[in-house]
Amino acid sequence: MMPKDLSRLLASGLDLREEYEKASKTLESIGLSTYEARGYIALVAHGFGSAETVAETAGIPRTSAYKVLQSLCSKGFAFAAQGRPMIFRPEAPANIKERVMKHLSDTFDKLDAVHEVLRDKGDPQLVYTIMEKERVLKKIGELMDSATESFIVSTPTFSEIREHLRKNIENAVKRGIKFTVITAPMQKVPGGIDVHRKKDLIATDVIADGQTALIASPDLSACGFTDNAYLAKHLENFLQILMEHKG
Repeated sequence: MMPKDLSRLLASGLDLREEYEKASKTLESIGLSTYEARGYIALVAHGFGSAETVAETAGIPRTSAYKVLQSLCSKGFAFAAQGRPMIFRPEAPANIKERVMKHLSDTFDKLDAVHEVLRDKGDPQLVYTIMEKERVLKKIGELMDSATESFIVSTPTFSEIREHLRKNIENAVKRGIKFTVITAPMQKVPGGIDVHRKKDLIATDVIADGQTALIASPDLSACGFTDNAYLAKHLENFLQILMEHKG
């Protein structure tokens, strides 16, 4: 359903409905949920707003608006100012664009380097594609269960992985696996895990024992998986650099 405030603007003659839907889908493709995408667009439209204002403009249930805005803050898409009611402001779209473009550039540089490593080694480039969120989460769980020494996951939304794979995580920690999580601020991480906080994460990367690797889309709807040790090790080195980098 089109939010009321945006619906009124249709009278201006502009095809805002189509532009709104395009913007929302694009934001979803870089890791925001549907409600988060709508909430961010509403904040940009207003310049600032309370949870109630954003809920009305974005067509988000009032009971979900505050949680949505807090999540946008944790992902670096918004900022909160203390007060009653609490007021939220959007991160500038230009800054979001710069961050996403940098991440994409870094990712393709990383893939290009991996390509060169594998070509020099003469090994087959075996990367298996897995589709559907349920299957991607299941594969991440399998990697956790099979890990014997170390497990690294870099993701902006560790809370979602924790929600679906709570038992797998608990079992890995109990087995004494060196479990490392790189995730956004405000994402809850269980005890016994080495945590590194980063604001500019978009995709989800997983490394198990430095031997197997998985790179998933922001919404976990698809991933590439490989058991090629050279590729896995290269990705692990990249994540180590990320952990050592401040900010």
